[in-house]
Amino acid sequence: MNWHHPPPPPVAASGLETKFARFGPDLRAGEDELIEGYASVFSAPDAAGDTVQPGAYRAALERMSREGRRVKMLWQHDPAQPIGVWDSVTEDSRGLLVRGRLLPEVQRGAECLALVRAGAIDGLSIGYRTLRAEADGAGRRLWELDLWEVSLVTFPLAPQARLSVSPPPGETTEDLLAALTEALRADEA
Repeated sequence: MNWHHPPPPPVAASGLETKFARFGPDLRAGEDELIEGYASVFSAPDAAGDTVQPGAYRAALERMSREGRRVKMLWQHDPAQPIGVWDSVTEDSRGLLVRGRLLPEVQRGAECLALVRAGAIDGLSIGYRTLRAEADGAGRRLWELDLWEVSLVTFPLAPQARLSVSPPPGETTEDLLAALTEALRADEA
């Protein structure tokens, strides 16, 4: 297919656009179910040709703070599957830095934690609405976004970041996988 304009950005069932980023060397899962990393990197084109500009999230984050709301942590953009909480969502000079906790008390949260630690899940994706953008060659420059959620995903769109995970001290990846397998078997019984 020959596009005269860039293909439209992915749109979730909720009507929100989504933008994916791989976990980077700065995103890791540590002790106590903590994860952190960049959900969006500024000025780096994604596979759709879009680039998020510095400051694109500022107004949305300020508005959410005033209203006492938080960016949601979801599994694969599914609003029926919250898996944790983002304790901190901030812009810095590099991009949108997120820090949060996976909730092992939630079955999907425990599964996600094991998958992240094992390296099977290595992507983040944002769910947003575009408020201000301009066409730019093969894509768009995104100047203002209304951020709704940041999901852990299998297939991210923006390749700028990679996952770096190390298990908690004293535990190996094999230990974590064995514990997850045992927990899942207990749930089935």
